[in-house]
Formats: sequence, structure tokens, C-alpha cells
Amino acid sequence: MTRLLIAAGGGGDAIATALVHAALHGPDAPALVLSYAWERLVVDPLPGPRRAADFTGLTPGPGTLRLVTAATAPRPPAGSLLPRLSAQLRPALGLLDPYDGAIGLARQLHDAARYCGADRIDLVDVGGDVLADGTEPTLRSPIGDALALAACAESGLPTSVYVAGPGLDNEVPLPTLLPRLGPPALRLTAAHTTTVDRVFAWHPSEAGALLVAAARGVRGVCGTRDAPQPLTLTPESADVHRLTLARAMALNPLARALLGSTSLERAEEASLSTCGFSEIARERARAARGEGAVPPALPFDPAAFAIWEAGTAALGVEYVTTRRITEELDLAPSAVRALRDWLATDHPGRAAAPLWRLRPLARPGR
Repeated sequence: MTRLLIAAGGGGDAIATALVHAALHGPDAPALVLSYAWERLVVDPLPGPRRAADFTGLTPGPGTLRLVTAATAPRPPAGSLLPRLSAQLRPALGLLDPYDGAIGLARQLHDAARYCGADRIDLVDVGGDVLADGTEPTLRSPIGDALALAACAESGLPTSVYVAGPGLDNEVPLPTLLPRLGPPALRLTAAHTTTVDRVFAWHPSEAGALLVAAARGVRGVCGTRDAPQPLTLTPESADVHRLTLARAMALNPLARALLGSTSLERAEEASLSTCGFSEIARERARAARGEGAVPPALPFDPAAFAIWEAGTAALGVEYVTTRRITEELDLAPSAVRALRDWLATDHPGRAAAPLWRLRPLARPGR
């Protein structure tokens, strides 16, 4: 049997899903991970998720199942990191196409289960927004998770819901989230992370990078690009919590509102009603303002980095993601390689893979 898993939010959740699969079933156990192709605008300038028609080279499976391989490519101007991920993750990847709502996704789950010979689903979310009730002021992206949850309910297939790295996506405040989770089912360790070693040399997922760092024992205050406030990695940041599908559905009113939905437009309407916003509408507005434009191709300048580092460390930040450095310094791809080489080779002790350790500010009198 090939295990069937869902990366609830798309993007970096596919990496975390591969990591959780390795912890649950072993890194070599055959698995298929279904994921949305839903990237930040600097990767994919088109708002919202991509559908099967937005790709070439998808491999057809039974019915509606479409497999993503290294030979798959997005049709310009669309962008997607899934084909590159498929070349480096051990589980196979399949595309979740949400344009026919929870009903359409449930059909895809049944076709994937038939392909895998699987009789159950593991749904994995990093951070915990799959359990959002829609009132959290920091909530940014509830639609994908809620649709995946509703699709599992529509499918009738037995489903376990896993929340890895509670709070690492900075969407549901940790004090609000923890009472919803119950005790952890397992704690990730460095041994579980070997399957995703190469991915963070190029993939921008911050929640995924934080999860891997926590599993490897990194502890301290971390600054990310996506969140206004830094978060603190603790031993609990490497925990994975298991919930029943019924419990997750009871906690997520948007998922309940999406039962029976047959379009992504209906999901937007439900999000507006339940959460007060639609992340797709926000992406449309950001794209119209040009916020997804590729930044200037600046070279790496150690002096500019030193100024940036001093200002960031002054905020109490001990570790940062590669994405935060590159986006705040507007580095070109070639400059990112120069940055990595400079930090890893010329400044030993900086690497806290896949994060970077900042040099602490000198105290007065020293």
C-alpha cells in the first residue's frame, strides 16, 4: 500500500508532510502527497491556486488524479515550485485542484486512494491554521486548509489530522491554539529531517524551515519575513499533534461552511462570511499594486548585511530565515548563493540549518 497524505495549505506544507510521513511510517515507506500549487506572488504572479490546466507534463492517474513530476512545468506566466519539489522529496506529489470546491476535491481524494490502494488519509498542516475559528486577528490563509478538511469529510475516507510545529506559521496565537490540540502524538527529531536536507537551499518556506530547525534542536527567538513579530523556538515547536477529523471539523467553522461546495468562488464567499476576508481577494489586490514583482537584482554586500544584522539583532532576534535576509536586502538569486557561501564558509558557527544565527550585539563595556 502507498500511504495517502494531504499537505493542507500547499506550498511549504508539502515539505512538512514529507517530514511527518518519515516520522510516522519511515522515510522509505511509499507515499503520495497531494498538495495545492499555491505560491507567494514572487514565485507565482497569478493570484490564487493553480489548476491542472495551468501545467504541462502532468502525469494522468485514475480519474481526476494528476501527478506532478520533475518533467512538469507551469504554463507562463504562472509559476510553481511543485515540479522542483517532486525531484527532491521521496514521496510522490499529486496536484490538488480546488476549483470545483470540496466536492471536486473529494473526487480527487477517492481517485488518489484508488491509485494508492489506501483506505485512509493523513492530513498534515504546519502551524495550526487548519484549526482556526476565523476570529484570529493574525489569520491570513484559511481557505486552502478548510477546503482540504471539508473534502476529507465529504470523501468519507477515515482521516487523521496532524498539526506539526504548533504556532510556527504565526496565524493562530499559541495560547489560543494549544488548548485545541491536546497532548502531542510525537516529537520530530533531527533523524526525521534527512529526507528534506536539500530542499531549503532554494525553497522559501519559512514555517517548514522553522519546523526542521526545531527538530534539529535550534532554540531561541526567530525572525521571519511573513510575520510582524518574531517567534520563539522551544522543544514543543517540534511536536506533532493528532486530531480526529470530527474534532478538527468541530473547531473549523469555515470547513463546515464549505461542505457541499462546488466552486472556489463559493469558498471565497464562505471565507468572507466566516472570517471577514478572502485571501484570494487580498492576493488580487496585492498583485494589482505590483507587490509580487521580482525585487531588484542586487549583489550581496557584506557591509549592507552587517548594518541589517545589527538592526535585526537589536530587536532581540537570534535566528533568521534565508527568505528574510534575501527579501529585506533585495538579493538576486546569484547573490543568495554568495550570501550562503559567506555565512557558511567564512563565518563558521552561523549555520543553524536551515536557519542562520545572528551575531549578538556587543554589550556596553565589553
